[in-house]
Amino acid sequence: MHRHLARRTLAPAAAIAVTLALVLGPHEAEAQYFPDRLHWETRTPGEVGMDAALLQRAIDFAVASETSAPRDLEAYHGLTYGREPHGEPIGPFMIRGAMTGVVIRHGYIVAEWGEPERADLTYSVTKSFLSTTIGLAWHHGLIEDLDDRVGPYVAPVDLPAGDGEPGIDRVGIGRPDLAVLFQTGHNRLITWDHLLRQVSDWEGTLWGKPDWADRPARNLDAYRARIRPVPGTLYEYNDVRVNLLALAATSVWRRPLPEVLREYVMEPIGASPTWRWHGYENSWITLDGQRVQVASGGAHWGGGMLISARDLARFGLFTLNRGAWDGTQILPEEWFDLATTPTPAQPGYGFMNFYLNGGRARFPAAPETAFAHLGTGTNMVYVDPENDLVVVARWIAGNAEDDFIAMVL
Repeated sequence: MHRHLARRTLAPAAAIAVTLALVLGPHEAEAQYFPDRLHWETRTPGEVGMDAALLQRAIDFAVASETSAPRDLEAYHGLTYGREPHGEPIGPFMIRGAMTGVVIRHGYIVAEWGEPERADLTYSVTKSFLSTTIGLAWHHGLIEDLDDRVGPYVAPVDLPAGDGEPGIDRVGIGRPDLAVLFQTGHNRLITWDHLLRQVSDWEGTLWGKPDWADRPARNLDAYRARIRPVPGTLYEYNDVRVNLLALAATSVWRRPLPEVLREYVMEPIGASPTWRWHGYENSWITLDGQRVQVASGGAHWGGGMLISARDLARFGLFTLNRGAWDGTQILPEEWFDLATTPTPAQPGYGFMNFYLNGGRARFPAAPETAFAHLGTGTNMVYVDPENDLVVVARWIAGNAEDDFIAMVL
């Protein structure tokens, strides 16, 4: 079965241009360890080839670099995304925890601090879980080819009144009715790959949020009147279109995405029972006679993935090992080749939410093969295959990310 012609060109191991604190130890060649559901083994820094004093210095730096944003995330929303057009919250918020982190090397916990077992909102790291459900659909044959147009996979759906695509007539008057998506001349060209890379430029309204209202342009009139570029040519980070991908994925799976993620990934990797994946108060559709909530792709208007730092570390270990977990290949390695292939319109981005390190542009001290799952907060899952390292940092100031990773290395 033809699936996707794109293949990643793997960069050679690059020479590190800075002196790293990493000291190779006797455990370098040790086989990968995977934690079981109820127990995660620890190792001292020295046992995994790291310097305890230098690692503690990095942790102290991270704790001192906690974001200054309010811990009340609804208040934080009011100061940021809530100031955008149509910025009213439609999903749940909470009071976040303290600056928290976990360092994993060779699969073992080397250090953790803060509240690593506390479930917290993770904002756009949610996108990495969403793209995983697309990978699973592709792997299980529900999506034949990632270059397929999305429209033929999505049935008419009972969206809230006012939702849908411009110029597409709907019969309802002030009530929900069936909308057919991917119908405009531009939108019908959109593929799964375009949505995964945030290069679709889809035009429409979903869950009461117009596409133009998310991170709006300075000249909004000109933006809305522009001739849209061909899908695939313009990168634009946009949660309305991310939520569109979640709706399309729900259509393909014919079941809620949290169920899919739990069955195929979170249970096999031994995640705790505390994670939750929320949608919005109005993101409900009728599916096979049941009312189903469509999960959101982030927490831009509330909701998204609620998860602990330890469970994020498990997911990071899952992506570090390219979809393998303790002898089982949950997702094919080919998926991770594709997910870490640079997007032509934005080379620092792969599939959502894989932030790449080509040319060491994002993490100057790290290998080019490193990548990260990132979200507002900052919530960061740094993944470094070359050093067999996963680092989770939550609620760290954005301008401290690079320095913290350099200090851990």
